Amino acid sequence: MGRARYDVNGRTVFITGAARGIGAESARRLHAKGANVALVGLEPDRLEALSAELGDRTAVFEADTTDPAALERAVAGTVQRFGGIDVAIANAGIQRTGAVLTADPDAIERTIEVNLLGVWRTDRAVLPQIVERKGYLLNIASLSAISHAPLMSAYTASKAGVEAFTDALRIETAPTGARIGCAYFGFIDTDIVRGSFAQPSNQAMLKMLPGPIGKPAPLSQAIDAIEKGVERRSSRVWAPRFVGPLMLIRGIAQPISEWRMISLGRKQIAEAVRLADPATGADRPEDPLLGAATLATGDAPTAADAAASPAPEPAAKA
Repeated sequence: MGRARYDVNGRTVFITGAARGIGAESARRLHAKGANVALVGLEPDRLEALSAELGDRTAVFEADTTDPAALERAVAGTVQRFGGIDVAIANAGIQRTGAVLTADPDAIERTIEVNLLGVWRTDRAVLPQIVERKGYLLNIASLSAISHAPLMSAYTASKAGVEAFTDALRIETAPTGARIGCAYFGFIDTDIVRGSFAQPSNQAMLKMLPGPIGKPAPLSQAIDAIEKGVERRSSRVWAPRFVGPLMLIRGIAQPISEWRMISLGRKQIAEAVRLADPATGADRPEDPLLGAATLATGDAPTAADAAASPAPEPAAKA
């Protein structure tokens, strides 16, 4: 049976990670449909520029999702400005490339702290409003929640955690009339993906990914999915289209993926792990707060360019 459309016109949307990528474009799309938008993130200049671009019905709050007090202030400020919060999108996230054996432990823990505990803290801060107003909360997970790739251990663990956390929360809040959703996105052409794809270690792995999985989809596909998800208050949204079928066969998708990579790509895996080792100096430094997103500036290739480039040759040994 069809579900009545949830109209965001005149409602208030709270978005973390709103300075760029999925967060910023979601703000643009929902603001254009008449929503008030609270822009929450770590890059105040970008947030202010987006607010100025959108004009009225916006508010800016600088907050790190690892800081519960900052999130509480952002929620309180949004309620004071607009009267309440009807929709929240817990979007803030980072990606740091690295192998478990050699990665900086702080980078691993920061990724889990932002991507998983940051979602928990955001949800805890906004839930009183979402429940009171029978609104909608969308947590941004990833295809990585169900398909676990090398050099992304912390990211995949955090996104799998977001999915599990969201599933439990959805059931807990069902009696209140609020609805809880989880978004599953493959590679989307954003700064974080461009930055990640610019790393030589990841380029060594990309050729091993089957079919369309390793090709970034246009950002608009993710925003279309979010828009429809909000209007339907959907339990699950995804993009690109192939993510949906993979979710249905998740029980066999991961074992098949592992078998394919291990049996056909041992040399590529070994080379990717070697390149990811900080001792080689092959991968470029990533921002400790923003992760790979900062690599998208300057000379980093687009995600499409990186996906199409050949894997780097092994570095000469001294």
